[in-house]
Amino acid sequence: MRLAILGGGGFRTPLVYEAVARQVTGMAVDEVVLFDVDPVRLRVIERITQEMSAAHGDGATAVRCTDDLADAVRGADFVFCAVRVGGTAARTVDERVALELGLLGQETVGPGGLAYALRTIPVMRRIAETIRREAPEAWVINFTNPAGIVTEAMQQVLGPRVVGICDTPIGLVRRVARAFGKDVADVDYDYLGLNHLGWLRRVSIDGRDRLPELLADDGLVEGIEEARIVGIDYVRQMGALPNEYLYYYLHTDDAIRRILDAGETRGEFLQQQQRDFYDAASQPCCESPLRLWRDALHTREATYMAEGRDEERREEDIAGGGYQEVALRLMTAIATDRPERMILNVANGSGPDGRVVAELPDDLTVEVGCLVDGRGIHAAPVAPPTLEQLGRIARLRGSERCILQAAVGGDAGAAWEGFATHPLVDSPTLGAKLLDGYRRRSSDIGELLG
Repeated sequence: MRLAILGGGGFRTPLVYEAVARQVTGMAVDEVVLFDVDPVRLRVIERITQEMSAAHGDGATAVRCTDDLADAVRGADFVFCAVRVGGTAARTVDERVALELGLLGQETVGPGGLAYALRTIPVMRRIAETIRREAPEAWVINFTNPAGIVTEAMQQVLGPRVVGICDTPIGLVRRVARAFGKDVADVDYDYLGLNHLGWLRRVSIDGRDRLPELLADDGLVEGIEEARIVGIDYVRQMGALPNEYLYYYLHTDDAIRRILDAGETRGEFLQQQQRDFYDAASQPCCESPLRLWRDALHTREATYMAEGRDEERREEDIAGGGYQEVALRLMTAIATDRPERMILNVANGSGPDGRVVAELPDDLTVEVGCLVDGRGIHAAPVAPPTLEQLGRIARLRGSERCILQAAVGGDAGAAWEGFATHPLVDSPTLGAKLLDGYRRRSSDIGELLG
C-alpha cells in the first residue's frame, strides 16, 4: 500500500509518518511518498522520518521524497493533502488585513479564512485534476484548511472519494468519554455542523444520553476544554457542547482584543517558530532534527488557541490521537473493511436516506458522524439542527459558496459578496475594503482576481 503526503515538508508530517510506522491501527503501509515544493523543508522532514524509521528497524515503512506532483500521486492508494499555499507568510497577511479593519484575524474563521480559501482552492483543484489523471482510484484525505470548503472544491473534481478530516470534533468526544471513564469507541454520539462550526448534541453510553448529566455537574463540565473556552453557563443554556472554534463567533470582540494585546498573531508566532526550527534543523551540525522537532511541537500544541484561554493548556487536553490518528483510522477502515465510526467532512447528500440536513443542498460539505468501511464513507443519521444551528451553518456556507465561485472563476464580485456577507463582517463597505486589502497584499489573490 502506498500513501502520498502532499505538503510533505510541513511541520506536522512526522506525526503522520510516526503513526504509519508504528502501525497504530494494525495496518501496514509499504511506502510513504512526501511531496513538497520547498526543498529545504522537505529535506528536514526527510531526515526526521529517517530517524523515526531507524528506531523501527528493518521493517520500517519506506520513505521517498519528490518535488514532482504526478510522480508523488501516481499509483497511490491514499493521498493525504496538507498543503499551505503561500506558507505562514501568507497567513500573516490574512490575519493582519482583517485586524487592521477591526475584524477578527484568524486562519480559518472570519475573513482570514476566506482569503486562505481564495488562495488555496485553485491550487487544490489542480491537485485534484492530477490525482484524477494519475491515481483515479485513490482516496483523498484532505486536511488543508479551510477544510470544509476546500474539500467541497476537490469533490467537484473527484467526487465522493475526497473526504475532509479535522481532529477537533473527535477531540471533544474523547474528552467527554474520558469524563465518564470511557473510550471513544464505547460511546455513541450526535455531532453536526461545518468544519470549525459544529456541536456535540448527544453522547450515549449504554443506551443513555449522558450529556445532560455532564453539563449539570460542575466537576465534569469544568474538565471539558471547549466548555471552559466558550463559557460553562452558555453551553448549559444551549444544551450542547460546541466545537472550540465557536469561541471566535461568540466572543469575537474578546478574541480580537486578546490577539492585539499579544502583539503578534498566531501566524506571526508560527512563522518565527518554524523559521527558527527549519533553519536549525537544516544545519549540517544538527545531529537530531527529530529532537528539535519534538520540542517545537510541544510548544506549538501548548499555545494552540491561546487567545481563548486564561490559563496554560492542560496536558490532558494536549494529549490525544490528533489528526494523524483520524487519517490512519479512516485508511484502515476502507482498506481492511473494518467498520469505524468517525466525524468527517462529507457531502450533505451522502446520508442514509439522502440529505443529512434536509434544508441544505446535496453537494454542500457538512461535518457529521460517519460509518466508514470497505464500501466507502456513509454519513450517519443525525437529529435535525435547531434554528440557531441551521442559521449559523447556512449563513457561513452562503458566504463560503461565494468565495468558492470567486476562486474557481476569478470573479471579484463574488469575492466581495463572500467577504461582505460573512457573519463576522456583515458589511458591504468592509467587504470591499477586505477585498482591496487582500488583492493588494496577497500576490496570489491579486493575480486570481485581477
